[in-house]
Amino acid sequence: MGEYSLGDALKYFLNHSKLKGYIQALQIEDVWEQIMGKTIAKYTEKIQIQGKTLFITTSMAPLKQELLYQKDNIIKRVNETLGENTINNVVIQ
Repeated sequence: MGEYSLGDALKYFLNHSKLKGYIQALQIEDVWEQIMGKTIAKYTEKIQIQGKTLFITTSMAPLKQELLYQKDNIIKRVNETLGENTINNVVIQ
């Protein structure tokens, strides 16, 4: 059996567990204001990742419409922030 560093073992665990999406969603929440701006961040209620889909929840109808127009931009910015192509779809709720 080969030896692994603690960092490598944690990366392997996260990549093969259901926690990965949850942890990535937390990472996105931490920088959501930087990615999308103060106004959008203020009215965003919840961010989740399931598979390769980012779910954004807001109760503001005008914001939902704005986010729908920015789907491609959101995917690009989130993937850049995470450092990998994690997201390929955005659902606005």
